Amino acid sequence: MLTKEHLAHQVENKEIDTVVVAFTDMQGRLMGKRVDAEYFVETSYEGESTEGCNYLLTVDMEMDPVQGYEMANWGSGYGDFEMVPDFNTLRVIPWLDATAMVLCDVAWHDGKPVRPSPRQVLRAQIERARKLGFEPMFGSELEFYLLKETYAEAHAKNYVGLTPSVPYILDYHVLATTYDEPFIRAVRKGMKAAGVQVESSKGEAWPGQQEINFRFADALTMADNHVIYKNGIKEMAHQHGCAVTFMAKPDHRWIGSSCHVHSSLWKDGRNVFDGESQAFKQYLAGHIAHASELAVFLAPNINSYKRYAAGSWAPTTLAWGHD
Repeated sequence: MLTKEHLAHQVENKEIDTVVVAFTDMQGRLMGKRVDAEYFVETSYEGESTEGCNYLLTVDMEMDPVQGYEMANWGSGYGDFEMVPDFNTLRVIPWLDATAMVLCDVAWHDGKPVRPSPRQVLRAQIERARKLGFEPMFGSELEFYLLKETYAEAHAKNYVGLTPSVPYILDYHVLATTYDEPFIRAVRKGMKAAGVQVESSKGEAWPGQQEINFRFADALTMADNHVIYKNGIKEMAHQHGCAVTFMAKPDHRWIGSSCHVHSSLWKDGRNVFDGESQAFKQYLAGHIAHASELAVFLAPNINSYKRYAAGSWAPTTLAWGHD
């Protein structure tokens, strides 16, 4: 991670010339600008913010504005909001030349937060938990497919008939995953150098399916890590002449991809779920009781539901148990 002082030093020494200033949209993607590093240091360190268009919080996966949002629509018009850097997220992006990145919260011009933005929604929930005396902590296992096609080639094929990187089921298979190791190792090293703490990588339950696991962290850090990782691994795939997809079910014949989430509540440096406490049972019961409401986050797209098939390693029942 970078401090403001360290970044200024690297900019002065011509080691950094670009700063990616970005926020998370409703689809979990990074949106923002590439800012000249000298200009970023001169302005943002004095409290000035970079502006972005508020329509970016209303777009679908194809970048088309969706109607029905009060904050931005064709009737009231589209305007700008401010991208306010969270300097705790400042870091070098080692797979891009001379580039740093900072994640932002978005605010209206009067300084009030844009509350529908995903990062602000998460901040509000973290604050609710802290008022109850808890610190939410998360780990994750994020599955994806590594494909032989480039992104341009996949697009030309209409994303049909794509080729997994290895024609063999990779689940825990050391030899089979070795064929993808040059790329996967580059991802592990790149993420670690960018301040995203990787725990391990492994093959998953279908040819070309991989998984990279992150060390657990507080909720905001883990969410930030995810958007940096998903953006970064796609950039690295492009550089390596291949493609990565996190789509739940890219082919109906393939095992679906998901994100296993490991969550806990901590208090005074201790996991309050330890020993299957009452807090743990209530937390678990709440998840089961509100699974339908949580589905908007857990399965946000039509493709998400193509994964929910019996006998496919996908969850099709509301249940709990010991792993």
